[in-house]
Amino acid sequence: MLAVEDKDLGAPSRGERPTLLLPPLAPGDEVAARAAHTELSADGLSFLLDLRDGEPWSSYLERLELLRSGRGGPEGWVPSTFLIAQVGSELVGRTSVRHSLNPWLARWGGHIGYAVRPAFPRRGYATEILRQSLAIARALGVDKVLVTCDEDNAASAVVIERCGGVLGGVAPGEDGSPDKRRYWVEHVRGDRQELSPPN
Repeated sequence: MLAVEDKDLGAPSRGERPTLLLPPLAPGDEVAARAAHTELSADGLSFLLDLRDGEPWSSYLERLELLRSGRGGPEGWVPSTFLIAQVGSELVGRTSVRHSLNPWLARWGGHIGYAVRPAFPRRGYATEILRQSLAIARALGVDKVLVTCDEDNAASAVVIERCGGVLGGVAPGEDGSPDKRRYWVEHVRGDRQELSPPN
């Protein structure tokens, strides 16, 4: 599990920073993770990265490991690290840190995709997930991180800006989807926090 302090990424929103860890999915996470996937699907979002209908949990976990090295996903996918966000024993969210960008990610998706379950709003979890995800991207060698959100998603824009995101522009949406705000977070070389990517 990985808990990260990164003073360069701004202060948490209110009070103390939540105790939030970003471990990889494990066999015992199946029930909570599938429930989170169903919850977010109702809003048109995905919790579990590329989960296939009827796929056994053990096979899915193996495929996530392959995705870290860029294998096992749909054509054109880049290597990515998928982690869940836990506070105590609660699964509160997830993150996917892409190790590089393909053309679609460079325009709309960015290096980091994160989500918080609907039952856990306004607790600072989105900010903490993004803060830790930025530190993981840095540990993977990504010094300039692209993070995007829908143009009308004010809450996500605040989270990204709180974590040091600087608006670089807005990309027109793809096929009728909302326009995307494109934020950049740069890490200063020589000030890189020494972290190992999670196992």
